[in-house]
Amino acid sequence: MTTPSRMSRRTVLRGLGTAMALPLLDCMTPVVSAAVRGGPYGAAAAKTRMAFLFVPNGVNLDHWTPQKTGYDFDLPYVLQPLVRVKNDLLVLSGLTHDKGRANGDGPGDHARSASVFLTGAQPRKTSGAEIRSGVSVDQVAAQKIGSQTRFASLEIGCEEGRNAGNCDSGYSCAYSSNISWTSPTSPNAKEINPRLVFERLFAGDRQSDVAENQGRRDLYKKSILDFVTDDARRLQSRLGQADRAKLDEYLSGVREIERRVEMAEEQSPRKLVAGVEKPSGVPEEYAEHIRLMSDMLVLAFRGNLTRVATFMFANAGSNRSYRPIGVPDGHHDLSHHGGNPEKLDKIRQINRFHVAQLAYLLEKMKATPEGEGTLLDNSMIVYGSGLSDGNRHNNENLPVILAGGGSGTIAPGRHVRYPTETPMTNLFLSMLDRVGAPAAFVGDSTGRLPYLS
Repeated sequence: MTTPSRMSRRTVLRGLGTAMALPLLDCMTPVVSAAVRGGPYGAAAAKTRMAFLFVPNGVNLDHWTPQKTGYDFDLPYVLQPLVRVKNDLLVLSGLTHDKGRANGDGPGDHARSASVFLTGAQPRKTSGAEIRSGVSVDQVAAQKIGSQTRFASLEIGCEEGRNAGNCDSGYSCAYSSNISWTSPTSPNAKEINPRLVFERLFAGDRQSDVAENQGRRDLYKKSILDFVTDDARRLQSRLGQADRAKLDEYLSGVREIERRVEMAEEQSPRKLVAGVEKPSGVPEEYAEHIRLMSDMLVLAFRGNLTRVATFMFANAGSNRSYRPIGVPDGHHDLSHHGGNPEKLDKIRQINRFHVAQLAYLLEKMKATPEGEGTLLDNSMIVYGSGLSDGNRHNNENLPVILAGGGSGTIAPGRHVRYPTETPMTNLFLSMLDRVGAPAAFVGDSTGRLPYLS
């Protein structure tokens, strides 16, 4: 009987400009540096992932906030889609983004809500080129641990944005369209086309490989898997039975996502939408778009392509309609509900729709074995909005969920209520510790956030 070979976590399947990362297999020995091993969270920090998911326009807090705190918390209407991952959640109440407030700058709350979401910094009010915010928490992590993976970070979204022009009361569109900032003056643009994200994840080491790969596959009508078949067969012969099954399941999953991307391209030819050319590969159905991008995120984390990601479900102030769930009104228009019960009900329907897409992502991560646990166990997923109530445009008591176990450093399954005005950036400092990228501060942070473990 042949003993399975040990292999590096960085092993990839290669073939004609393709580099396909692999999931964590039993035969892979994690490499942990002495610096990380001696850190406050030990070896866990070497593999923990972090992602930040943004939704616009606040929420209907009456149907979001659990009445009970602690482990025996309830799931209100908006959060009910998360019932199967309830024990993997921390619902965090009371967190605040003070720098999302006007603080003398007047209107523009939606733009501020996105720019402050991960920076905790007051954006400079301008619609010109002299934009300024802060370095976002994802990029603080990427600058410290990004060299350990193929991509320092991944930025994705479902609504096209702009980095110029006036999008909200004198604030540049750059503020409304981005939550990731590599520097105070440089927003990190997101990719909204699933095809381009897929190609980027599985391209070779050269930038030109992305277009070259797709062109070659289109010419010969082949799947990306066809280019790595020989390498995959050689690898299979070195694996034990459990790892062979795991690899087969992973490759089948990649092919299924590739098939769905192809279907989106067939069903959504390039056409004009509100005067803007729609990129091919973007599904017409919004829920499918979110789920395809969520699948890309899982692939990136599972293949250890990156440990840091951001995902904007929509831009700040988005006025998208939600006809498939019976809400034809624009989201932003509804957020100015003025206490109207009918509008408030429609908002909670939109909020629940978004949370259902979050549930899809978390359930997929929970169903992905990794080591002695799951991908979700080894991750920290923040979901929330930079506004509490879209009508009041307030920034205290933000709707925030932290999902995942942080590789054993977080005790989920609870609703934790913090004193109002607790900086949300304190959560970011605690997360950075857990991924091995400690920082002295992020934005307006005042210290680490307690009660996470």
